[in-house]
Amino acid sequence: MDSLLVYGSYGYTGRLIAREAVARGGSPVVAGRNGRAVAEQADALRVEGRTFDLDAADLGSKLARFDAVLNCAGPFVETAEPLVEACLETNTDYLDITGEFSVFECLRQHDAAARDAGITLLPGVGFDVVPSDCLAAFLADQVPDADRLALGIKGSLDFSRGTARTLVEQLGVGGVVRRNGRLLQVPTAFRSREVDFGDGPEHAVTVPWGDVVTAAHSTGIESIEVYAAAPSWASKALSAVDSLEWLLDSRPAERLLKRLIDARLDGPDERELATGSAVVWGEVRKEGGDQRARARLRTPNPYALTAESAVLAAERVLKGGDRISTGFQTPASVFGSEFALELTGTERELLEAPADASDPARSAVESAD
Repeated sequence: MDSLLVYGSYGYTGRLIAREAVARGGSPVVAGRNGRAVAEQADALRVEGRTFDLDAADLGSKLARFDAVLNCAGPFVETAEPLVEACLETNTDYLDITGEFSVFECLRQHDAAARDAGITLLPGVGFDVVPSDCLAAFLADQVPDADRLALGIKGSLDFSRGTARTLVEQLGVGGVVRRNGRLLQVPTAFRSREVDFGDGPEHAVTVPWGDVVTAAHSTGIESIEVYAAAPSWASKALSAVDSLEWLLDSRPAERLLKRLIDARLDGPDERELATGSAVVWGEVRKEGGDQRARARLRTPNPYALTAESAVLAAERVLKGGDRISTGFQTPASVFGSEFALELTGTERELLEAPADASDPARSAVESAD
């Protein structure tokens, strides 16, 4: 993997990814804007390190020797576009681990340019959105004419510093759903429903997860909502956040929150990485009909999954050559719905499917070997 550049490699998730890449026999080049952090990491992993900012006038020249860039530097709303522009210039494949729906939508707009350049744009190769994207594609295969998709997420609340900083930037901006092919801005937690993540029905509220963009690309379904498990009291609390937009949009408030995050957060420790877990639930249906399918996907700790899935995706893109589709892609569109089951500790359970879509010989529970 000596033709891979990992940018933002010294952040919490970047460290996990770089370490995983080396453990799998790769030699990624680690990079970022903090020269000291890059040098220390490069020495520890015995790989090459590079230091540069994304606003460098010669950014393209920094990427020219690489076949692929894996962006781990969030918030991705700030880092994705300059890297993608440089990748288009240098014919370099681009991957990242974003979960920001606005970034997915922005990169989708570069589809034609990426096809012309012969490169793959593959955002979301971490927990956001590998499990949910693969589950959505699997369910769409059960009900090929489905026109409604709902997804639900339940997982650990142990955030890395980068994830928490991204959440701060999104506070007060509301939520988003997909309706008949259009992204609609809605209030935070504007809708709730009961979702069975495996221990009986639980309260869940809508969240602006990236699948409102990616699942439409993977499945062709144009009405999508994504929910996250939350206590019933959280609906009112989250809705109240919208009324504080004036405060959350202020620079002093944002700087204060980010300073607190930088001082107190890093990410899950080794024990939490080894023992944590998450569940992704999904449902597809045909409006006005009785065709419906439901399934669950259980995963290890989201950060542990991200490290493995991001490196595996990068390996596939680097080795795939002409077999890898160019343009804007999602994990399921380029690797198929079974990609998630190749990851350690994942298990999928088909809960309900139309009679003609079920294979009696197939086990209801499927998992990685």
